[in-house]
Amino acid sequence: MSNSFRQRLRKGERLIGPMVCLGSPEIVEILCGAGFDWLFLDAEHSPMSPLILQHMIMAARDVPCVVRLPNHDEQWLKSALDCGAAGVIVPQVNTADQARALVRYAKYAPDGQRGVGVARAHGYGRGFADYIGRANEDTAVIVQAEHIDAVKNIDAITSVPGIDAIFVGPYDLSASMGKSGQVADPEVVAAIDKVAKTALAKNVRMGIFGVSADAVKPQLAHGFTLMAVGVDTMLLGQAARGLCEAMKS
Repeated sequence: MSNSFRQRLRKGERLIGPMVCLGSPEIVEILCGAGFDWLFLDAEHSPMSPLILQHMIMAARDVPCVVRLPNHDEQWLKSALDCGAAGVIVPQVNTADQARALVRYAKYAPDGQRGVGVARAHGYGRGFADYIGRANEDTAVIVQAEHIDAVKNIDAITSVPGIDAIFVGPYDLSASMGKSGQVADPEVVAAIDKVAKTALAKNVRMGIFGVSADAVKPQLAHGFTLMAVGVDTMLLGQAARGLCEAMKS
């Protein structure tokens, strides 16, 4: 068995990585040099094209990159995987039918309907047979639970074969509950707890984002293992402000 990102995820290894919003291969190189386990490349809330994503994945070398798609579009999903992404994170997955469709898009036949092409992931042809042979086992499909409808349907969503992890979006979830930004509200916390307990009971891994280590440490004690911590833009801004303040004080 390979030791791919997906296999490590499914085994429950703690995987720490930052969110990357700047379409810069140089930023990727710097973050990879910091020792992170993976990178969360955000194509939902940043103006990244598939070509930019490919250049960023190339810069990451051996550090796995998981792309958050902007939507449920099959073409976007195929493009991200053909660029060499280790998996995808898909926003606003609120039903089991949506989850099943995403697994189909991500897996080659007979497990799914992913289109077969020759791209970077296939070594531009030279590694075609090897990639096709292991892609279904090594491609992670992670869906976001970030709406109260996903919470209501979480038992069915986590029962879909091929869903490897649930990634909680606390801020969008709180907004869907009429409590925008109130991520510590007891009802929001209870909703996240329901998602986590349901997923972990079925050996579906749990992930979450936080702007700092302190923000996600409580989830570590509750079985979360896929941790997106910090954002490249915020890390750069905080370091710059700290330097500026130190020089002016």
